[in-house]
Amino acid sequence: MTLRTCDFNRRQFLKYSGAAGAATIAASLTMEDVAQAASVAPMPVGTPILVIVTLYGGNDGLNTVVPYLDPAYLSNRPDMSLDASQVIPLSDGLALNGTMTGFASLWAANKLAIVLGVSYPQPNLSHFTSMAIWQTGSPVEEISSGWIGRYLDNLPHDPFRAIGIDSTLTPLLAGDHRVGSMLPISGLQVPTGSLATQMQLMANSSRQDTALVADAADSIGDLFQLSATVSPVLQNAPPSSASPLAQQLDVVANLISANVPTRVYSVSLSGFDTHADELGPQGTLVGQLSDAITAFLKQVGATPRANDVVVMVYSEFGRRVMANGGEGTDHGTSAPVFVAGNMVAGGFYGEQPSLTQLVDGDLAVSVDFRDVYAAMLSDVLKTDPGSVLNKWPTKLNLITGAS
Repeated sequence: MTLRTCDFNRRQFLKYSGAAGAATIAASLTMEDVAQAASVAPMPVGTPILVIVTLYGGNDGLNTVVPYLDPAYLSNRPDMSLDASQVIPLSDGLALNGTMTGFASLWAANKLAIVLGVSYPQPNLSHFTSMAIWQTGSPVEEISSGWIGRYLDNLPHDPFRAIGIDSTLTPLLAGDHRVGSMLPISGLQVPTGSLATQMQLMANSSRQDTALVADAADSIGDLFQLSATVSPVLQNAPPSSASPLAQQLDVVANLISANVPTRVYSVSLSGFDTHADELGPQGTLVGQLSDAITAFLKQVGATPRANDVVVMVYSEFGRRVMANGGEGTDHGTSAPVFVAGNMVAGGFYGEQPSLTQLVDGDLAVSVDFRDVYAAMLSDVLKTDPGSVLNKWPTKLNLITGAS
C-alpha cells in the first residue's frame, strides 16, 4: 500500500493509531534523539537515577530468597525445594537461590537490600489486576495513571525524563498529563524525506485542537525534536546471546554513561508464571536477573555515575507455599522486593512471613509496597511521595543517609 503524504493529517494519525486518551500517547525516541539530548542538556553527575525492573508472571519468592532451614518449606515442597547445597546462605535462615551469585556479591558488599513479605492489603491473584495495582501504586482506589506517570505529572514536559526500553508504553509510565517515552532496544527508524517533512508539520499546534489532538502533536514533535545523532551512544549493540534483561540494561548503561537527562528507566523480564516444572526454569530466570543487574551495576560503576544509580526489582505477586501436582506453584501473595546499588543500605527489611501461620492459605504481608515506592520517590527521585501515592505517610530507609 502506498501512502500519499498529502492525504495525511494529525486527525487521521489519531484515527489510524487508535489513541484512546492523552496518557496513551508516548514519544517513541530514536537513538538520534537520545544522543542529541545528552549533548544539549546532559544530566549533571550526582543526580540520582532509578531503574525499575518488572518481573512478569509472579516470581516465586520462596525459591528466590529461600527459607531453606524451615521444615515447613521442605514439607510443603517435597519435590521442588532447594536444599543447603543449592543455595547461598545469607543470614536468619534465609539464602539466595544458588544461581544468584551476582546478588550474593552485592549482598556481601552491603549494596543489596531485600525487603521481605511485600504486597498490599487484600492481595489480588489475577496477573492483570495485581500488576495494575503495582504499576498504578493504588491498591484501594482503581485509577488509570501509573505511579511514575504521576511523578512526571508534577514536572515540566520533557520526553527524556522517563524512558522504557520497549516498543510499547508500560502503564507504569503513563500519567494523567505526562507520559514516559519508549525506546525499542533495536532503535527506531523515523521517516525520512518528504514523509518526514509532512509528519513534522503535524506537530504544529492550532487553537482549534482538542486536548487529545494537541497531545498527539506534542508526541510527534517529541519524536522529531532531537532527531540528530544518537548512534554513537549505542553503536555497540548488546550480544544477542545475552538474556533479554541483560540486553535492555546494556542499553540503559550506555544511556546513563552518555549523560542522557533521564531520571527513571523501566525494563522487564518475563516467564515467571511457573505452574509446572518450576525448579529449573525459575532458577535460570533468577540467575539471569542476578547476572544482568550485577553486570549493569559494574558497567555503571566504571563511570562517574557509580553512586547515582538505584535498581528496584518487583513482581506482581509471589507463589503459594505448597507445591501443586505439577511440581510448580500457583499464584500467591507476598514476595521479596530487591533494591540494589551503591546508594543502598544493604540488608533485610521487613519480616519473613510465617510458612505455617497463613492467611487463606497464603503468605501474610509484612511490608506494603508503598513503603518501598515512597523511599524511591523521596530518597532517589527527590520528590514528595504523598503527592504521588495519595498522601501515603511512611517509607523504608533503604538509601544511605535517608531519614
